[in-house]
Parts: sequence; structure tokens; C-alpha cells
Amino acid sequence: MVLEAIRYTPHSLAILDQLRLPHESVYFPIKNSVDAFNAIKSMTVRGAPAIAIVAALALAVELANTEFESADVVREFVGNKLKYLVTSRPTAVNLSDAARKLENLVNETEGDAKTVVRAYIAAAEKMLVDDVNDNKNIGKNGLEWAKKTIGTDKFSILTICNTGSLATAGYGTALGIIRSIHGDGLLSHAYALETRPYNQGSRLTAYELVHDNIPATLITDSMASVLLKTHPEIKMIVVGADRVAQNGDTANKIGTYQLSIVAKHHGVKFVVAAPTTSIDIQTKTGEGIAIEQRKPEELVTVRGPVVDKHGKVDKEEAKTVHIAAPGIGVWNPSFDVAPAALIDAIVTEKGVAEKDQNGEFHLESFL
Repeated sequence: MVLEAIRYTPHSLAILDQLRLPHESVYFPIKNSVDAFNAIKSMTVRGAPAIAIVAALALAVELANTEFESADVVREFVGNKLKYLVTSRPTAVNLSDAARKLENLVNETEGDAKTVVRAYIAAAEKMLVDDVNDNKNIGKNGLEWAKKTIGTDKFSILTICNTGSLATAGYGTALGIIRSIHGDGLLSHAYALETRPYNQGSRLTAYELVHDNIPATLITDSMASVLLKTHPEIKMIVVGADRVAQNGDTANKIGTYQLSIVAKHHGVKFVVAAPTTSIDIQTKTGEGIAIEQRKPEELVTVRGPVVDKHGKVDKEEAKTVHIAAPGIGVWNPSFDVAPAALIDAIVTEKGVAEKDQNGEFHLESFL
């Protein structure tokens, strides 16, 4: 059974607190847009598709629990809240795309306040359902592309960050492709990078792989090159995307760019998995993608449960410890951009984009 990271019913929303994984599975209530903003900013919830859905549903819950005098008041309220929510994660285009669509919807909906509220809630709920279906189609399309391109003999895959049920409404994008390949019997082994400095790979992807009984191994980010050199059975690196520019340049978790370089050197297919909502046609190249800078504390501290001298984990006691020289400067970009020239395919729910004879993607046809 795939993990349920988002629990939604009319008038209530709860998310699996990713800051407490993998040691505790605790659901955190989201009652309004402020709760959603803080959850996204603190990375209690993360992953481009997931944050868009949590933001949309949080506002749906807030609208359902608020009385409004008129439709115009609802429209103004929604517009202000959506603009506020978008500032929580500027690199991820899914959030701004969802906000734009929802704001247009309420502005175009005629009727009284309750009619506009109902229209917004229905649209936000549909986003949740659509994301799961889209992810499963990404998995199916990725599997078919792998069979066509790599073959039908078993092979291994490398991935970075977390792109599974915890980063989406369910199933996942890049991890969804791994799930589909595993389900078809083609996966020999999955390798997950720990994804420093926030450790989404070791905390979250490893958690999902163990949960689903997928054969997997965790490595540090700096081991990727030698892993590909010594493990020729690895035929694919598959990653997610927070934003895909018109030319195919892709912003994803920091460390993705270097993987694209390593893949090219070793002749390994480098594949981006992303819903079409991650494609930003208005941004021509990766140079136009704003890269979020995270807090220095993420790089110089780690948090986890206490381990006694016998190696036993105490889940009841967690501590934050400093691991770097005090006073050292820190540069902590959360994302980098893999150039389209190093990407072999972009897998979406609508199909797989590959480059033409001139080495160019044509992503407009997928929108």
C-alpha cells in the first residue's frame, strides 16, 4: 500500500509531518492558509506537486469554515491568500500555476458567495484526485519508455531527493516510475542519494522504499560517480522537477545538475519525471528560474533521535546537534538547474518528450 501523505475531508486537512520521518509517523493538522504557508516554509510538507495541493486544500478548508458577505469579498479573500501562499516556495512552479488557475476560476464564477466558495472547493479537490492519476500515468509512461530505450532485461536506477507519495498526492513522479518498473519485474535495484543538506533521500525516499519492499540501497551524494563506474547495471538516473523551462532546462533539488553531468560521462540515461503543471513555458531557459536560498542552519546542524551506546534508537528523545566549525560561512541553495542538453527524456502524464534531431525539446505540445 502506497503511503498516504495528505488526508483530506471537507472541512479538514492533515499532512504527514515530514520533519518527524522516518522515526515517527505523525499527521499535522492544517486549518488555514497560514498553517499551510508555515508547513511549506518549514518543509513539514515538501515536493512541488504536494505543496501546491496542500496550499489549495488549506484555503478550501478555510473557505468552508468562513462566512462571507458577498461573492466579491470571497474573490478578494482568495486572491490575497493565494498570493501569500505562492511566496512560501517561489522555485516550484506547480504552486504558482495552481494559484493562477484557482484565482481565475473564482473571478469567472458567477453567483453568490456560497456559489463561489463551492466552485473553489470543487476545483481544489479535483487537483488532489488528478495528481494521483497523473502520477500513475507518469509511472506508466516512464515504464514504456524504459522498455523501448533500455530494453526488457532487469536494470538498476539511481535517484535523488524524494519524489514519491510524500512529495505528491500519491504514488509519485520519479519514484512513481521506479514503482512502475519494479511492479513490472524490471527493477534490479534502486539507489537513493541521501540528498544533503536536508536528507530527503535518507529520511523520506528510503522510508518509502522500505515501506514498499523495493530492493534499495542508500548512498551519500558524493558516491554517485564511483557508483556508476562500478555498477554498470545502473542504466537510468530518474529525478523530479520543481520547474521545467520552455527549452527543457530543469530545476530540481541541489545535486541534480552534477548527476546530469555524471550520467552523460557514464552513458547512463538521465530522465526527468514531472507533471505538465511543472512545465513553465513563460520561462524560456533555466537562467530565468529563481533559486531559493535556505537557512544556513540546515547545513551545519542535524536533528534526530538519540542513540544509546548499544545502538538502540530512542524515538522519544530527539536532539539537534551542530556538526560544523562555529563561525564558518554557508552557501545553501535549495535547487540547481540541469541543462536540457544533458536530459534524455522528460516524462509527463501526457507522454514522453524527447529531443528532435536538432537537440531541442518541444514541450508546448504537452500543454
